[in-house]
Amino acid sequence: MRNYNAESKYLVKKKIRVLIADDSALMRKLIKNVLSKDPQIEVVGFARDGLEAIKRVIEFAPDVLVLDIEMPKMNGLEVLKRITRLKPTPTIIFSALTKEDTQLTIQALNLGAIDVVSKPGGPISLDISEVAEELIKKVKLAASIGIVGIKKLRNISKPILQAKATKYKKPKPTKLELKISESPIIAVAIASSTGGPSALATVLSKFSSDIPAVILIVQHMPPYFTKRLAEHLNSISNIEVKEAANNDVLKNGTAYIAPGNYHMIVKKEFNDSIKVEIFNGPKINNVRPSADPLFESVAKVFGRNSIAVVLTGIGNDGAEGVKSIKSVGGYVIAQDEETSVVFGMPKAAIETGCVDTVLPLHKIGEEVEKIVRLRYLSLKAQLRRRVIIDEY
Repeated sequence: MRNYNAESKYLVKKKIRVLIADDSALMRKLIKNVLSKDPQIEVVGFARDGLEAIKRVIEFAPDVLVLDIEMPKMNGLEVLKRITRLKPTPTIIFSALTKEDTQLTIQALNLGAIDVVSKPGGPISLDISEVAEELIKKVKLAASIGIVGIKKLRNISKPILQAKATKYKKPKPTKLELKISESPIIAVAIASSTGGPSALATVLSKFSSDIPAVILIVQHMPPYFTKRLAEHLNSISNIEVKEAANNDVLKNGTAYIAPGNYHMIVKKEFNDSIKVEIFNGPKINNVRPSADPLFESVAKVFGRNSIAVVLTGIGNDGAEGVKSIKSVGGYVIAQDEETSVVFGMPKAAIETGCVDTVLPLHKIGEEVEKIVRLRYLSLKAQLRRRVIIDEY
């Protein structure tokens, strides 16, 4: 008997067969105990190191692999590379938050890992119960996505991983541009979740270095991983990409990523500068950070010069926020189903009736740049008319 996962069009087997790869016998036991509590999940095998993980994947053909990053003989990143060639398997990274782990995990996501769950207490996490619900949820999501989702992730990531952007110097602004760009007047707010790191790389790689807008991003990820994601995206983009910090003053041509476990909004100061506010409020749509408060604050500060983009992801985060963007005359873009790893978030946004256009992932960056340029030219024309009237 089979049933449909609410977030996916793909069929889910009644029993999800899981292989656990972790070098700690205690962690293997703890992970099994957590997953086995769900009647839909069956743990079919274990691996103590990277080489054994590859053998067990081929032997057991699991629906999902739960993979640690730091393991003997071969780390999780190399394991993922090998099984992607030999036997593609939906993979959830279950890793500690060391600096090296986070860097490797970002690479793993770009290679096709479905998602990541942080070990709450380091490599040996006796308090695994804190993330039990999240781990079960993501294992089920990985099973529902299946091989089709892995292929989508690989197709998205391949051109990004093959090319590294060259940082270009921004051209010297004219006097008129200086007047219009003392503080950003156009904002692009982006929401993404499962499949988001690769999708963001695709979108940001399309932006020119002198794009006259600020970019604000909510990507559902654990703490620390967002910083590594920002560093990775910065290395392949023409624009600057950074993890946002409280009271950052917004600048054009810069992307700010909300830190994991913190909401992010924007606020206008008395001197007309626009700053970031980071806060640890209650979860919204069962996530933190959430795109809804960001979108709502962007609509309030930037008005019709707001652009919202909803990318691949589970759930409905961003759906309420796009209503705010649309209500002030902003522009809303959603990723299409065909290129979304998970169509939950874009679908929820589309169902609000507030989405202006639905596009495949590879066209979204170009569309954003086009809309930004059109809005910027309109604003320049308005300012020019004011200057002429004032001089007259």
